[in-house]
Amino acid sequence: MTGTSGKPSLTELLHAAVVAVGGTERPGQVAMAEAVAEAVEDGSHLLIQAGTGTGKSLGYLVPAIAGGDRVVVATATLALQRQLVERDLPRTVEALRPLLRRRPEFATLKGRSNYLCLHRLHEGVPSDDEQGLFDPLEAAQAMGGPTSRLGKDLLRLREWADDTESGDRDDLSPGVSDRAWSQVSVSSRECLGASRCVYGVECFAEAARERAKLAEVIVTNHALLAIDAIEGAPVLPGHEVLIVDEAHELVSRVTGVATGELTPGGVNRAVRRAAKLVDEKAADQLQTAAESFERLMELALPGRLETLPEDLGYAVAALRDASRTVITALGSTRDASVADEDAVRKQALASVESVQAVAERLSHGSEFDVIWCERHDRFGASLRVAPLSVSGLLREKLFADRSVVLTSATLKLGGDFNGVGASLGLAPEGERGEELPVWRGLDVGSPFDYRRQGILYVAKHLSQPGREGSRADMLDELAELVEAAGGRTLGLFSSMRGAQAAAQELRGRLDLPILLQGEETLGELIRTFADDPRTCLFGTLSLWQGVDVPGPSCQLVVMDRVPFPRPDDPLVSARQKAVEEAGGNGFMAVAATHAALLMAQGAGRLVRSTEDRGVVAVLDPRLERARYGSFLRASMPDFWYTTDRNQVRRSLAAIDQAAIEAAHAADAAARGAAASASDA
Repeated sequence: MTGTSGKPSLTELLHAAVVAVGGTERPGQVAMAEAVAEAVEDGSHLLIQAGTGTGKSLGYLVPAIAGGDRVVVATATLALQRQLVERDLPRTVEALRPLLRRRPEFATLKGRSNYLCLHRLHEGVPSDDEQGLFDPLEAAQAMGGPTSRLGKDLLRLREWADDTESGDRDDLSPGVSDRAWSQVSVSSRECLGASRCVYGVECFAEAARERAKLAEVIVTNHALLAIDAIEGAPVLPGHEVLIVDEAHELVSRVTGVATGELTPGGVNRAVRRAAKLVDEKAADQLQTAAESFERLMELALPGRLETLPEDLGYAVAALRDASRTVITALGSTRDASVADEDAVRKQALASVESVQAVAERLSHGSEFDVIWCERHDRFGASLRVAPLSVSGLLREKLFADRSVVLTSATLKLGGDFNGVGASLGLAPEGERGEELPVWRGLDVGSPFDYRRQGILYVAKHLSQPGREGSRADMLDELAELVEAAGGRTLGLFSSMRGAQAAAQELRGRLDLPILLQGEETLGELIRTFADDPRTCLFGTLSLWQGVDVPGPSCQLVVMDRVPFPRPDDPLVSARQKAVEEAGGNGFMAVAATHAALLMAQGAGRLVRSTEDRGVVAVLDPRLERARYGSFLRASMPDFWYTTDRNQVRRSLAAIDQAAIEAAHAADAAARGAAASASDA
């Protein structure tokens, strides 16, 4: 119905968009759209939990576009970005155009390294440690084509560069290795700048930025949003509305962007790149500092460092000072007339500046940072520094001068929004203060009837998980559940070691296909799992959040244990300690909240459509016995709850039988239709 002002109503706009994308209007979607419209109108902030199947992308796109302000939509995953840009936005814009009497433009914007760099592609990699990769490619082409994986990838990239309009790595399918992509892309620090680059007029990254400047809706990722907030120099165009989808991921993505790393390999790369561009004294100073740092890192033990050990502190300070000297030397000897030399200099400067920035931060030793050492079998030792909390940063940078809407299927942990709100720098809902952003939380529910469609089963009779070693009783329980379900199982494990042990054990016990993460690409594993209902898929973290398989292929979701973070994780332990020193419950605020979020996401893999039926089985008795168990259960979908193992087996067998009968009926119908067509 059109409003009294002659403008179309929100209900009318939403209906047009839903029809255009072939969806179904949901009460939760309508409630969400109304709440977003209100927040956009009054400039307030909103946290919205919208369950799977709500249609939340239209629930925020329609009111945001109708408001007429410039909107930035930030997502965590490539899959959702593609859905927005390739499906939801084009159809929504076309549906709303006759009603709004305008055609809102939209664009995608990512970090510069996501776009192919024409200068790097045509001029080669300006660095001793990478030089020559393109020359063998050209030689191989003359002899019939490249034979190495890298050479083949580079040849594909050269051919793709002539066809692509976007230069966006995500538009290249199938993709190429990170090593190959690094040969044809640059970071923002390495970029020459459009005005100095001979390919500036054709630059893909610059074209994306220009499109974004003209667009009303800009789709980006959490990482670029974090860079925009943290570094002070705006990389996103000015906007009045920010929508953060998959908002449960935001804190970890911002933390990742704000984390610095110093490695012997990275330092040595900086030395090589700068050595031929500065005087011998400056180069030797950096070389000496790098060698000292590398020797000490060979002996460093993994774990948190409350303060840097004296010898390591001296080495890091020496790196900082030597890097400063080299940066000054690189700036003073620049020959502005030599474009190729400028590219070499830019790359060297970027490497040395990165070393200097992290070394400066490590030397400073802020009470708001956590420092630790890591050891990796393949990459060796690294020194890392991350913010103790990003809540203050988010409160200051995210919620100023714009309306912010954060949405996800899992924002309400333990029954309210305050836990997630605190991680974002927000005071408890309803609390007022001069410096406190005003916000409200809204749960618009789900179109699914969780109590009718699913069971939450906790195996309270099992032994409690320990730090190490397999649990024989857990594996027995897992095998019995999978057998009762007839396969159809997504196994979510808290560690890769646990997933591997379970896969090996069940492959020996059951005559069912058991797929294991890491044995094939994730996309191929999920496709195989979806195509064959008798198949099981076991894996770890990416499966807890990345699987969307409606129908009979996923009727049992198993979690081997409550997915608490490792107690020896330096950042987690530091954050828990900080909460406790402030008078709070560190375990509940950090570890339990982390586990609740993952369990809510994991349980959400079960019901993906109104026809789905199944069981979420948690093989960890702590979910029933421990005091925090009720908090974790309250964060999960409202399934029918039981600890009766016999009841669950009977339910799984019945669901399996119903799926078999439905499949037989569908086959019979298909054969009947084929016979009718043949007779005709």
